[in-house]
Amino acid sequence: MSDFTPPKTAAARGVFLYKDGTLIENVPYNVDPERIRLTPGAVEGVTALHNAGYRLLVVSNQSGVARGLFKEQALQAVERRLRELLAAHAIPLCGFYYCPHHPDGCVPEYAAVCQCRKPAPGMLLCAAQEHGLSLQNSWLIGDILDDIEAGRKAECRTILIDNGGETEWRDGPARQPHYKAMNLAQAARLILEVDKMSRDPASVSGPEKS
Repeated sequence: MSDFTPPKTAAARGVFLYKDGTLIENVPYNVDPERIRLTPGAVEGVTALHNAGYRLLVVSNQSGVARGLFKEQALQAVERRLRELLAAHAIPLCGFYYCPHHPDGCVPEYAAVCQCRKPAPGMLLCAAQEHGLSLQNSWLIGDILDDIEAGRKAECRTILIDNGGETEWRDGPARQPHYKAMNLAQAARLILEVDKMSRDPASVSGPEKS
């Protein structure tokens, strides 16, 4: 992942979605499909983004694998459930990326420092390469500042879902979101407004930055 070279002809736009607290309700270390619920505003948000031509991709740290809380194979059921929930609203999920590592893990093969665990941008870079995405024209939406840092390192624009998910608030230039929103629906409206303004600066007054 560290040797990633952006596709020279990448044109597709993507929206990277953090899973817990952004797309679905935050249930720590949950891999039970029956407990997965979309967050309020998620359907409205992803529908608007899909209709506007964005490819939707989930990027998620899953340190529960490294911590021995569940097997990596359990994430296959999580992915299937996410795809089912979105497909019920005719929304395709273009990619599901996760990092199973953690440097303090107890499972040897996953107890490692890696380039995919956010705030590193590895998952985004891999997804961009596999799906032909223009990172500069893509967005990341997450509810903690590690998400934002990963997005900025990948040169995406970023939106923080300000729902109380962040508890540490470690500051720094790479951890400042471009915008803030209360939920995924509001984040989608921001994205559509900002991108409309970039195409036609005279068409809208523009949203307030954070």
